[in-house]
Amino acid sequence: MTHDPLPLRSSRILATVVREYIHTGEPVASVVIARRGTLGVSSATVRNVLARLEEQGFVRQPHTSAGRVPTDRGYRFYVDLLLENRRAADRPDVADAIREAASEEPSIEGVLSHVSHVLSTESHHVGFAVAPATDDHRLRKIEFVSLEGARVLVVTLADGGQVTQKVVDAGEPLSPEELRRAAEYVNSQFAGLPIDQVQAEILARLQEARGLYDRLMTRAFDLARRALEHRDRRHAIYVEGTASLLGDAAQQSSEMSLQTLRTLVEMIEEKQRLVRLLEEYLHAPGLAVVIGAEHSLPDLKPFSLVAASYLDGRGGGSLGVIGPTRMRYSRAISLVESAARAVTDALDRN
Repeated sequence: MTHDPLPLRSSRILATVVREYIHTGEPVASVVIARRGTLGVSSATVRNVLARLEEQGFVRQPHTSAGRVPTDRGYRFYVDLLLENRRAADRPDVADAIREAASEEPSIEGVLSHVSHVLSTESHHVGFAVAPATDDHRLRKIEFVSLEGARVLVVTLADGGQVTQKVVDAGEPLSPEELRRAAEYVNSQFAGLPIDQVQAEILARLQEARGLYDRLMTRAFDLARRALEHRDRRHAIYVEGTASLLGDAAQQSSEMSLQTLRTLVEMIEEKQRLVRLLEEYLHAPGLAVVIGAEHSLPDLKPFSLVAASYLDGRGGGSLGVIGPTRMRYSRAISLVESAARAVTDALDRN
């Protein structure tokens, strides 16, 4: 995201306000800024600059006699400056911890579970790691039910009691007996296999030489293929650090209501709901920093998110931290970028 250009003096004063507020949690007075020898300005000059920054929406004054605190726009300006001037972040401690976890538990599940813990511990916020989307349910059986004309109801039963139904046009009328035989054949070939594997096997057989299968078997494969496509693919998500939200709420009671806290905790407990809210950031390559009001959904507006993508053999996933808008962005960015690189390297070795 780009920001409107500011004069150098205004930019430096705004950056000072953001840094001081992140550090202390208290409104920043002009006299505090003027004492910064590197700025070389008087309190009166600072007050004038702050007044303009407030008019432009970068800072606000909680009450008349208070100093200023950054708005979401002020945080965005500060983060953009960090991103423009940052060097490649490197956190050897994070990389070492992730490599050690990968050596002890090389599965992606083991690695990501540990990563969410590392991110939460190091940032003191909520840490999350999202695995690539997959459908790891196994097929128990499939049924074809004749409807009117050439329409067929395909009922798919997967492990865990998951049932899906889909109406498919078979292209020609098929009798109940033909559909029963077709379903029996599909079940004999694929029952017990992961859904993803079933889909791949069916596609491979449909692409084999013509004449290898009779008309009914070809129809069976095609019905099964069309019934299984566009199934919901679920992201496994590992989250840790919910307790840290209590500390955030205590420190920022004016900015984070108990209802807001409860909403995020509920999202974390209903992990797929949190995945849906994060969906727009999961597939973005590289680093994403989303601040407060920039979130498209109201549930996340009191929070900031720093996320980065990683790669593994199945595709890509995302990891990051969620915390209050008053977070240490430089620390969070270096932490998340280092973790993403370390996860990619660890999974690549495995």
